[in-house]
Amino acid sequence: MNFTELSLDASLLNGIADAGYETCTPVQEQVLSGAMKGADLYVQSQTGTGKTAAYLINIFQQLLTNAEMKGKKALIMVPTRELAVQVEEEAKVLGHYTGLKAASFYGGVGYEQQKSKLEKGVDILIGTPGRVIDLQESGSMDLSNVAFLVVDEADRMFDMGFYPDLRTLIKVLPGTDARQTMLFSATLNTYVKNLAWEYTDDAQEITIECEHITVSEIDQLLYHVSSDEKIKLLCGILSREKPESVIIFCNTKRTVEVVAKRLQYNGFETEFIIGDLPQSKRLQIIDSFKKGSLKCLVATDIAARGIDVDNLAMVVNFDLPNEAENYVHRIGRTARAGKSGKAYTFCSEQDVYSLPAIERYIEMQIPSEVADASLMAEDKSAGIYIKTANYYDDERDSRGRGRGRRGDERRARDGGRGDRRRDGSKRYGSKGDFKRGEFKGRGKKPADSADFRKEAEELSGLSFEERMKVYKQKYAGSANTAPAATEHTGEKSRSYQKGGNGGKKRYNGKGAKRQNQSYNRRNDSAKPAAGYNKRGAQKPEQAKPAKQGLFAKIKGFFSKK
Repeated sequence: MNFTELSLDASLLNGIADAGYETCTPVQEQVLSGAMKGADLYVQSQTGTGKTAAYLINIFQQLLTNAEMKGKKALIMVPTRELAVQVEEEAKVLGHYTGLKAASFYGGVGYEQQKSKLEKGVDILIGTPGRVIDLQESGSMDLSNVAFLVVDEADRMFDMGFYPDLRTLIKVLPGTDARQTMLFSATLNTYVKNLAWEYTDDAQEITIECEHITVSEIDQLLYHVSSDEKIKLLCGILSREKPESVIIFCNTKRTVEVVAKRLQYNGFETEFIIGDLPQSKRLQIIDSFKKGSLKCLVATDIAARGIDVDNLAMVVNFDLPNEAENYVHRIGRTARAGKSGKAYTFCSEQDVYSLPAIERYIEMQIPSEVADASLMAEDKSAGIYIKTANYYDDERDSRGRGRGRRGDERRARDGGRGDRRRDGSKRYGSKGDFKRGEFKGRGKKPADSADFRKEAEELSGLSFEERMKVYKQKYAGSANTAPAATEHTGEKSRSYQKGGNGGKKRYNGKGAKRQNQSYNRRNDSAKPAAGYNKRGAQKPEQAKPAKQGLFAKIKGFFSKK
């Protein structure tokens, strides 16, 4: 079914066209069919099926055309800040011509900016449970006139412990007779069904079968490469293969801008798109890319939505995606309409831990090689500081470290430690991109090309566990021979592992406590650390252990056997 057949508002249809949608996906057709009649829904649907657009289109249409909805609001609950930003950006594209405003609210950032948005008026509220509860209880967010409630990725909500918060929020909303409720989940487990039965009015169940994952027609190759050599490898691939069109995917807005500017320094005509770009600029770049006048585009997963190129020659995953499904969505752009495509993936020490989930999801082992010097090209931007915009939703607060002379929040430099978000998510950028000086390698002298080729041949025949072992040994580097971080105290440094005790049992077979046990206070917060009594006071006869630096922890982690 085409969207033009749904009798939608003209301003909404313009936004749908800008988003690149023409025909409805199965979930969009079924959701819109029921939701536009006012029915409550609980829907089983996977990520990437178009469910976000489905519920947003319904909300926009109802707010625009139903006189009873004048002045009403929609509340969309999501489990993570990344998804909140993603939904907000899609809402801004779809509702660009409608005059309705959407905004996201999540933790890890200050309250003032979010309160300012609420004071100016927001029609579609998108947020995580904790922050929405805070704003509602403080009186900043009025939920008394919410006419639409959407709970997106409900199963993840419950997995993350948000079930009590959801119940708390729903109780302050208007009753089921005064609002429309839609729940979306990858699995309709007991929690989801209980929520549907308790807080919906005769909800319809919609189940969308998962599409078969097909990546066999795509020529995939994964390169194991250190983070500081990603740009060199990318320049080498682009120089050697000269693709007619290529999309380079990064995980954060900052990395997108840095990669694009470094490619420009190296002579590649490149543009980048992120959600923060003005709509006119974004559309101009996408149009140039579709027409072929622009060959190289750097983007995030969110910003790349709506880019539908029939003959995309290549996809490069500069960062491994955080979600396994996004790997298929990315590389699938090169194999449309039965055509073959090529996809390169860069796997560094920073993002290698996303690889197992991806290979399980696609049910195959991605062919891999170790990137050697023969595959790389000179990076003319090496040593050049790349100045980027302030992406406040791309990083966490710097916990007081990032205050400038005038009290303003300091811009995190390309190498700033403040780009690690409070909610636990990470910035997956090239280490070399985030420092002023060029990275200088340490450890042994690199082997010649013949050795690398031999290593690549051996690596391709190994299982995933065997490849990971080789990979860890390769990047452990000098960590195996480096002195312990606490050597001057006479104690050996303890490698970090879950549980805080190096993965060993806390007690021996006879029940006696291990000597000199040092608990990880973060993971064993309920127990007093060695050298402390139950009241938290330090024993005077025992010296305070030396702190272990971040670099030492990383080296210790990769040096584990």
